[in-house]
Amino acid sequence: MADQTTNRHFQAGSYKSHLYYTWVVGRRPPKQPPSITKTINETVVLGRPRKGAKLKEEVWQTEGGEVVRYSLAYINPLICAVDNGRVLGYDNSHEYHHRHFMGTVEPVEFDNYKALAERFQAEVNELWREEERK
Repeated sequence: MADQTTNRHFQAGSYKSHLYYTWVVGRRPPKQPPSITKTINETVVLGRPRKGAKLKEEVWQTEGGEVVRYSLAYINPLICAVDNGRVLGYDNSHEYHHRHFMGTVEPVEFDNYKALAERFQAEVNELWREEERK
């Protein structure tokens, strides 16, 4: 009777004990993914001459400080009507690193987050210089 109760417990619940994996499955339990925390969640609403535009930065890191997920965006619906107004952005959603620009998406090389954030800032500054020339 105890075996039937134990089996029902394993079928109904999603938790599998170490004993279950060792005795029933015959292998070690899967490793738990590292704890991930959102460490940066910043949105800056810009004033004139880009009134209403936004700069957004979101970063998730492991306990060891490794950046595992990120999103950088310059949003200005007055310049870009597609992609929710995202003029320029970088993120690694959908399991790959990519760049958004005025509705198009292209893969990018990723060395580290700091270098990518600096690249994003340089591109935003260049876009702002072009906007001021117009």
